[in-house]
Amino acid sequence: MTGQPPHRTGGDGPPSGSAAAPGRRVRAVRLGPRSVAALCLISALGVMAFGWPLLADSASGLAHSQDAPWLFAALLPMLLAVVVATIADTGLDAKAIAMLGVLAAAGAALRPLGAGTAGIEPMFFLMVLAGRVLGPGFGFVLGSVAMFASALLTGGVGPWMPFQMLTMGWVSMGAGLLPGPDRLRGRRELALLAAYGAVSAVLYGLVMNLQGWPYIGGLASGVSFVPGDPVGQNLTRFLAYCLATSLGWDLPRAVVTVVLTFVLGGTVLKALRRATRRAAFDAPVSFAPGPSREAGSP
Repeated sequence: MTGQPPHRTGGDGPPSGSAAAPGRRVRAVRLGPRSVAALCLISALGVMAFGWPLLADSASGLAHSQDAPWLFAALLPMLLAVVVATIADTGLDAKAIAMLGVLAAAGAALRPLGAGTAGIEPMFFLMVLAGRVLGPGFGFVLGSVAMFASALLTGGVGPWMPFQMLTMGWVSMGAGLLPGPDRLRGRRELALLAAYGAVSAVLYGLVMNLQGWPYIGGLASGVSFVPGDPVGQNLTRFLAYCLATSLGWDLPRAVVTVVLTFVLGGTVLKALRRATRRAAFDAPVSFAPGPSREAGSP
């Protein structure tokens, strides 16, 4: 009826007039051209920031520079801020910001429960599940902000922090790019997310090792970065460094992520999807005229 305000359907369904349907994915952030360009730029720079010891030519000054890690550590926070601001400016509304705050706080609170203890980090499974439900744009911002908040909470602020923020952003964004977001449900979806979580947990440690590896040059010739050496020799040393230092943390992190995904994943996915439907991110805002009054009526 004309003049009636829009009403909400029963249960957990979206409001009437919303384009969202229970079987269709609702994204808290829809990436525009500027956001995609910003994500591509920060990802390309991130590859350079992590991989410069292997990518730099032996004749270049970068391969022999001790300032390169500090240069990237100074650039990444500024570029991360630009990317997050760009995505927020083009896609985050008040409801998405509220959900971002809740999930980032939850992720930051989960990390101290096991961080530093044999690689037990329950934060990973939440970042993967949230990225799956809310999409790659929201996932990247969530991963970065959650890692920043957890660093402040645990006192882990240092030159490694922007690298952690970028890598966790990639982890959560990748979950949002997994196939079948609208159709895949149940045990098959949990198996997909568990497999992705395990691989990303190991790759997270591998990528983060690239950030700290150049600092140990000269300490142990068998595993340290040697400026100017061929890529193959440095890569062999890097893999030996990973086996000797971080694999004992990366594998337990992967196991914990898989276990939590199978045990709690179904419940968390339902809660996240219910919250996104009730938030009605896709619902258009419209105003209906109120009922007109006849002349002379009180």
